[in-house]
Amino acid sequence: MGENTSAVEAPADEIGFADFLKVDIRVGRILQAEPFPEARRPAIKLWVDFGEPIGLRKTSAQITKYYKPEELPGRQVLAVVNFPPKQIGKFMSEILVLGVPDADGEVVMLSPDREVPLGGRMY
Repeated sequence: MGENTSAVEAPADEIGFADFLKVDIRVGRILQAEPFPEARRPAIKLWVDFGEPIGLRKTSAQITKYYKPEELPGRQVLAVVNFPPKQIGKFMSEILVLGVPDADGEVVMLSPDREVPLGGRMY
């Protein structure tokens, strides 16, 4: 009650469980984070370790409201690991780190509430 829900959208169309399984969401640990000043919107470059067999993947994320690059290494995050790579300026993004909007539409990253093994798949 009293929460601003302006960023909340209606549910997406119904899908089957087989469709859900196509989206490979894994837990990884941020190893390195750097400012991404050349991005159109403020962003941070992230290098995330998912353990074997996925390994180290990189991305950029528009998370500058709540996160500073120097505070991110060591943090566990959830990310989609089976999207095709996407060119973001001169940087190749290989994963999509997941987040949800706060009341102002700013990104809050999703992470497990306990330490878990790297590469664990969300279900």
